[in-house]
Parts: sequence; C-alpha cells; structure tokens
Amino acid sequence: MVGMESVRQPRMAWTFLTNHARVLSLVARDPGARLRDVAEVCGLTERAVQAIVADLEGAGYLERSRVGRRNHYRVVPDALLRHPAEAGLPVGALLEVLAHSRGPRAVPRTDPATGLRQDLPGA
Repeated sequence: MVGMESVRQPRMAWTFLTNHARVLSLVARDPGARLRDVAEVCGLTERAVQAIVADLEGAGYLERSRVGRRNHYRVVPDALLRHPAEAGLPVGALLEVLAHSRGPRAVPRTDPATGLRQDLPGA
C-alpha cells in the first residue's frame, strides 16, 4: 500500500556468547561439575552439553580425566581461538575476562558425601 511503512518484525533474542563459550566458562569455574548441572545453568539439554564438551575436547580446548566415578575437565588455556578475528589469542585470555566480569552466580552441584544438591558459588 502507498504511504504505509513496512512493519518490522522483532528479531529473536540473541546473546554475545555462544553455547560453546558458556559451557567452557562454566567448566573452567568448576572442573568437576556434572554436565547435567552445566546444562541447567546454560539452559541447554544434557545431550547438547555432552556434544559441546565433545567438540571442545576434539578441538583441544578441554582435557577429560576420570576421578573415581566422575569426569573432571581441565581447560587448555594456551589453545588458540578459532575465528580469524581472534587468531592467535589463547582461550585462557577469554576465560580470564569472563571470570572478572561475572557475578557470584551459583553452579548447582551434588555433594558426593551426602548426595544432596547444593549451590556452590562460581569462582
């Protein structure tokens, strides 16, 4: 119609961090966190977090070790970011920025001694 401006549809909400960055950040804060708990904090399914952790391991950003019946993860801080705009920057630098900017959000965990869920402050 003449004189009628096009109606602009609202865009879907977006965030600055990808799910991969969010998962990596949470695992860096709590290397012994259960992936179920990471999924809850990130708003993802446990299966999605498992796939992301596999991606991060495959790319050399995470190393997994078994401690008793649980997996523990270690971030490889010298692993380089993949995007050409950040070429040469280590992932540890990104995690350092995120660690300084985040508030005291709790990461839910289960106490291995009692089996009870508790909220531990993120470091």
